[in-house]
Amino acid sequence: MAPITGGEVIVEYLVREKVPYVFGLCGHGNVGLLDALYDRAEILPTISTRHEQTAGHMADAYFRVAHRPVATLTSCGPGSCNIPIALACAFMDSSAFLAITANVPTSQFNRGPFQETYRHFQADFPSVIKPYVKRSWQPTRVDMLPVALRQAFSTMLGGRPGPVNLDVPFNVFKEQDEVEVPDPEEWRQGISSRSEGDPEVIARAVDLLLRAKRPLMLVGHGVALSEAGAELSTFARRMQIPVIYSPNAFGTLDMTDPLALGFIGRNGTYAANEAARTCDVLLALGVRFDDRSSSSWIPGYSYNIPPTKLIHVDIDLQEIGRNYPVHLGMVADARTVLRQMLAALDARRFGGPGEDRKAWLADTAKWRKEWEEFIRPGWTSEVLPMHPQRVVEALGKVMPDDGIILPDSGIHHNWIVQFWKARRPQTVLNTWGFAAMGFGVCGVLGAKLAAPDRPCVAVCGDGGFMMRPDVLCTAVEYNIPAVWLIWNNFAYGAIRDIQTGLLDKREIATSFVRQSTGEFYNPDFVALARACGVEGIRVERPADLPGAIETAIKANAPFVLDVHVNRDIKPPGVGTWELPPLPYGEPVFGKRRMVEGE
Repeated sequence: MAPITGGEVIVEYLVREKVPYVFGLCGHGNVGLLDALYDRAEILPTISTRHEQTAGHMADAYFRVAHRPVATLTSCGPGSCNIPIALACAFMDSSAFLAITANVPTSQFNRGPFQETYRHFQADFPSVIKPYVKRSWQPTRVDMLPVALRQAFSTMLGGRPGPVNLDVPFNVFKEQDEVEVPDPEEWRQGISSRSEGDPEVIARAVDLLLRAKRPLMLVGHGVALSEAGAELSTFARRMQIPVIYSPNAFGTLDMTDPLALGFIGRNGTYAANEAARTCDVLLALGVRFDDRSSSSWIPGYSYNIPPTKLIHVDIDLQEIGRNYPVHLGMVADARTVLRQMLAALDARRFGGPGEDRKAWLADTAKWRKEWEEFIRPGWTSEVLPMHPQRVVEALGKVMPDDGIILPDSGIHHNWIVQFWKARRPQTVLNTWGFAAMGFGVCGVLGAKLAAPDRPCVAVCGDGGFMMRPDVLCTAVEYNIPAVWLIWNNFAYGAIRDIQTGLLDKREIATSFVRQSTGEFYNPDFVALARACGVEGIRVERPADLPGAIETAIKANAPFVLDVHVNRDIKPPGVGTWELPPLPYGEPVFGKRRMVEGE
């Protein structure tokens, strides 16, 4: 074997893993790897971003669309310190990418050279990101890279996906050694995370669902990650079991299906919450029962577990029983379990549910109708600034079924998850667990690279967009035709709503206002876009919005829509959300319902 540099080892392994891109930012610490990437640019292109957080969110969104990991590259010190937000966002939402961070030369460890973190341990950047990666490796010699790389990919993609870190000292990129680059097919092709449920537990779970009078299915991101949409749809329709969703599972069952009841939780739908708090058996697949989708676990608002019997399936053991006691629990892959359950129905020669199921479906249809009647006025409202539902309505009218939207963190996100009806999985990419502002703003670039033939639209608040406007430059440089719909309400609206709703209207530091005049203030987003070489349209009337969205998508170029939205219309709560010790609110529609044991 001829000697090769550490940088060449890394690049060759990424090529063998069929990694499609490296996203990142240059720095003195990583020039050795950039030098190796230069020679393989046609096979493994590098996209240079204007901020490291942007690179991380792009990689996260790419994985959510394509289920293939991308690598990011950041330099030592502040360069890598800009990526923990993106790592945390991916980690909390079970998304995966390889974060390659640079560090100081090994010969300078513990001497306090430029940008070394050394006060507790030498070259200590891995400690900075420890809570937000599945694992970190710090090879200090070239011959340590092959093991670290193959283990990093196995860890990243095995079981519950998540980001991992390869922290590389400067000298390791350029030093040489005679090493063999691992073959991923040899090391990883036999590894499967498709773990089955115990056949005895599968049989008990199916029997429980068959006997249930009011069964319900709750699906989470694990169903989308498992690519179990077809099996979920078949099982739900065959058993005639209604389905409720956490946001990253939208579209795993077509949300226009009569069995689809929508999002569950404080800003979910009335039908989803009413079904969840009155069901007798709940089959939960790949979901972790977080506070926003569980009404902060307060009985009667979203769930009554118990007496509802919970069947919880998740590939991550620590999520089962974390927030609710389980009647049956399985550490297993969602798609595999659904296939096992379908096979169990075949073995029983299941012909269809009985009369009890018809009564249950009639109830859920009634709740859906009541909800639709309640929200109907918003769809046609002509109020100015425009009603938030009109934004959702216009976007839904124009976007094709395979179009991808990325609702950034903010008040607009509550409206999207409450009213959007996804037809396909992996078409609504949410920052849910960590709720990082900027995920959608930046992630839309990664989504578009993963799905170049599909429209990709970031729905982002005016506050969130201004955290990462550098994305416009990257979109122009690399000709990435993403669309940003800026929800312009002159505020950090979600926090303003907490102040006006829970803190006796004591609003401070949440609205964007000229302090000298009291006038609302934001930059001219269209002018800002054009200064970056991006076209834009300002939209103030609801009738003009569908055409503007269509123009933006058809432009096939980066495009900004500055959409002025009413800041004083709140999303209707149908559950609750508690921030102890503040009092929690009651639903605007529906009410708390406690269900006694049967």
